[in-house]
Amino acid sequence: MRAPFFALLFACLFFTVNAQLTTAKLFDDHMVLQRNQPVPVWGWCAKKAEVKVEFNGQAVSARADGQGYWKAILKPMPEGGPYVMKISSDNNHLTYSDVMLGEVWICSGQSNMEFQLKNALGYKDEQKVAAQQTIRQFHVPDTISLTPEKDLRHGQWVKADTNTVGDFTAVGYFFAKKLSQTLHVTVGLIHSSWGGTQVEDWISKDAMLASPELGAAAKTLPANWDDMKVRVDKQLKAYVYRNQPVVNYTPEELAGEPASFFASWQNGNAPGAWEWMGKLYSYRGQGFMQKTIKLDSSYSKHTSILRLGTTDADLDIYINGKQVQKGTLTGTYQVDLPAGTWKGGDNSLLINLMSKQKNPSWFGIGLNAFGNDLYVRFADTTVNLADGNWRVMPDLSKPYHFDFLPNNSGVMLYNSMINPLIPFAIAGVLWYQGESNVDRSYQYKTSFPLMITDWRSRWKQNFPFLFVQISSFGGFQNSNIGSGWAELREAQNAALQLPNTGLAVTTDIGDPFNIHPKDKLDVGYRLANKALSSVYHMNGFPESPLFSSADFSGGAAIVSFAHAENGLMAKDKYGYVRGFEVAGADHKFYYAQAAITDDNKVKIWCPQVAQPVAVRYAWTDAPIDANLFSKDGIPVSAFRTDNWRGITEGKGFE
Repeated sequence: MRAPFFALLFACLFFTVNAQLTTAKLFDDHMVLQRNQPVPVWGWCAKKAEVKVEFNGQAVSARADGQGYWKAILKPMPEGGPYVMKISSDNNHLTYSDVMLGEVWICSGQSNMEFQLKNALGYKDEQKVAAQQTIRQFHVPDTISLTPEKDLRHGQWVKADTNTVGDFTAVGYFFAKKLSQTLHVTVGLIHSSWGGTQVEDWISKDAMLASPELGAAAKTLPANWDDMKVRVDKQLKAYVYRNQPVVNYTPEELAGEPASFFASWQNGNAPGAWEWMGKLYSYRGQGFMQKTIKLDSSYSKHTSILRLGTTDADLDIYINGKQVQKGTLTGTYQVDLPAGTWKGGDNSLLINLMSKQKNPSWFGIGLNAFGNDLYVRFADTTVNLADGNWRVMPDLSKPYHFDFLPNNSGVMLYNSMINPLIPFAIAGVLWYQGESNVDRSYQYKTSFPLMITDWRSRWKQNFPFLFVQISSFGGFQNSNIGSGWAELREAQNAALQLPNTGLAVTTDIGDPFNIHPKDKLDVGYRLANKALSSVYHMNGFPESPLFSSADFSGGAAIVSFAHAENGLMAKDKYGYVRGFEVAGADHKFYYAQAAITDDNKVKIWCPQVAQPVAVRYAWTDAPIDANLFSKDGIPVSAFRTDNWRGITEGKGFE
C-alpha cells in the first residue's frame, strides 16, 4: 500500500501548489504597466476558480481554465501612479504596490543591448542623477529551453537609483531617459538579451518551420538534451576535422611537427575565448593552440620574453619542439626565453591548454589577455601575437563535455525569454543584434523580418520595432574584397520595408578594435529620436538619411536621400566627402570623389571609371572614413546601388 499512499500524497501536494494563487513573474511591486492600452493580467490558481483584479478604480474578474490558468484584462488607462494592484481568489490574496502607468519597451538582442550602464561612458554622471529618473527595469534571467515556457524562472522590477542603475541595459537606459523627460511619463524596460546570440535563437519554432528558407533546418532541431549532445558533438568533429577521421594527438607528437603541419587546423584568434570560434562554442575540455612566427636568423642568438597577458590557465608551452613552460604562472603570464630558443624562418609556438581560465571563471578555454599584452619581445623588436592567425584543435582524447548555450540550436531563447512575456502590454521593442549573424548576412534579410513578424503575431499587435544598425568593428577592406558587416547592415535596412519599424545608425560612434563600443548614450538617444518622431508623432527629432535613388549619366552618379530635408554635410575641416566607391560594368570598384550638390544630393565620380553603373558608401566592416552626415549631425547609412552577389550569399543557418 505504500506506493499508492505516496502517489496520493504527491498528487495532493501538486494540487495544493497549483491551487495557490500566483501571477506571471512580470507582475510585481514597482512594475510599469502600459498606458492607453488594454492591460492583460494573468497567472495560475485552482482549476475553474474565479479571480478578481482590482486596480486604479477598476475591478475585473476572470475564471481559471481546466489547467488553472487565468487572464483578466483591464481597460486602457492614462499615465499615472503610484497605484496598488490587488488580486484575490477564494481566500488567496496578492498585493502589488508602487505600480506606475507609463511606457513599456522590451529591450532585446545580444551583448551590445546587454551592455550595462556601469561599463558605458558617462556612468558616473548618470549615477548621480539616476534617482531623479522615472525609469524602471525588469531583467529577464538568462535561460534556455527546448520547449516554450509559460513563465519566467524569476525576476523583479527595479527602480533606477544610485545603487541599481549600473546594472541597467545602457542603451535602454539612455532611450528611457530621453523618452521619460520628453513625454513626462515613467518608462519601464523589460530587458531580455543574451550576449553573442544569433537571431535564430529568438524565433519560435513554428515560425521557422513555416519559413521556406529556414524550415528544413528547423526540422532538424533537437527534441531533447540527449539529441542536443549528439548534435553538438557531431558538429564539433565535422568542424574541427573537416569530416575526416578523428585523430588524438599527444603534446609531444605535436611539439615535434613543423609549422606547416598545422595548416589544416581551424583558424582561431588570440586573445579570446574559444566560445566565439566557430563550432567550438560551448566546448568544455582541453586543447591546443599553435602559431607560426617568422623570424630572421639573427634572433636565434638573442634572449626574449614571451608574454601571454593575464592568462591564468594551466598551460604547457613548446617552441620548435622544446618545452619552455608548464603550469600556471601567478600574475601576468610571462616566460623568459634563453638565446637559441628561436630559429630563422618558421617557428612553431604550441600551447597545450590543460585547464580553463580561473579568473574570470566564465571565460572558458583560450588566452585571456589584452591585445597589447600578447607578444614576443626581443631587445630591438616586438612580435605581436594578437591576431586571427592562430590554429586551434580540441583534445578529444581527454574528458570533455558541453555547456549547452543558445547558439547550439535555435528557438531556445524565444522559448524561455520571450514566450513567457506574452501577452504583457508593451509600447514596442528595441533590438540591438546582428554581429553573430555576420557570416550569413544575406539570409538575415529573411530571418530578421521573420522574427519581427513572429513576435507581432504572438502578441497580436503590430507594435513599433526599432533597431540599431550594427556599428563599426574590424577591418577597412574595400568592395572588391567584400564585407559581411556591410551586408548585415544592408539586411537590417531591408527590414524597414515592414511597417512600423525604425533604425538608428551608429557607424560613426563604433570602435574598430572593440565590438562593444562604450558610447551607448548616442545609441539610446538616436533610438529615442526615432520613437518620438514616428511612434509619438512629435516634431524636431532627426534621423539618419537613407539612400533613395541613383541616376547614372555623364560619367557620374547622382544619389538622392530620404530624411535629408535639412541638408547634408561632410564632417571634414576641408569639406571633402569620403567613403564612396564606384564601379563600371566590369564590377571592379575604385575609391571615388564626391561632392554635395545644392539640392541635397551627392555627386560621385572617379577618373578610372568612365561610365559608373554602381555606387557603394561605407561598404566595409569599420567605415570610419565615411563622413557624410545630415546637417542635424546624424550619419548617413551605408548603402549600395547594385545587387551583385555578396560574400555571404548561399550561407545559411544549420
